[in-house]
Amino acid sequence: MPMPIELARQLTEEQIAFVKRSGLRAEVLEPGYVRLCMPLTGNQNHIGSMYAGALFTLAEIPGGALFLTSFDSQRFYPVVKEVNLRFRRPATGDIRVEARLAAEQIERLQGEAECRGKAEYVLDLQLTDASGEVVAESRGLYQLRAR
Repeated sequence: MPMPIELARQLTEEQIAFVKRSGLRAEVLEPGYVRLCMPLTGNQNHIGSMYAGALFTLAEIPGGALFLTSFDSQRFYPVVKEVNLRFRRPATGDIRVEARLAAEQIERLQGEAECRGKAEYVLDLQLTDASGEVVAESRGLYQLRAR
């Protein structure tokens, strides 16, 4: 059974010290859906736009946040295997990302991990500014593993 939303929020925002220092906020956490925001303040680079590492963090964290809201953490744990990030334009404000997994996909992944010990899934994401412009695109390969 997925964990309570407030615990998932606390773990998403505070469990990893680097993420906590960045100010990342979990705006929406639901089974199969998350929306996260990385603030520009405190994450600027030498030219005043968002630091690439902050954007990478925003691209990688949804895999864990989706795990917390969608999978049984008593039976499974997540592993990130690969993340690629393509920068499209400078991020000059707060940046958001949304990630989704369909209920059928969650069930299939849990069943596969139960039977085979692990199951892989891909998240293709767009990082957007306040006007909806895409500042970066990511592709993450995650693995759900049985405990």
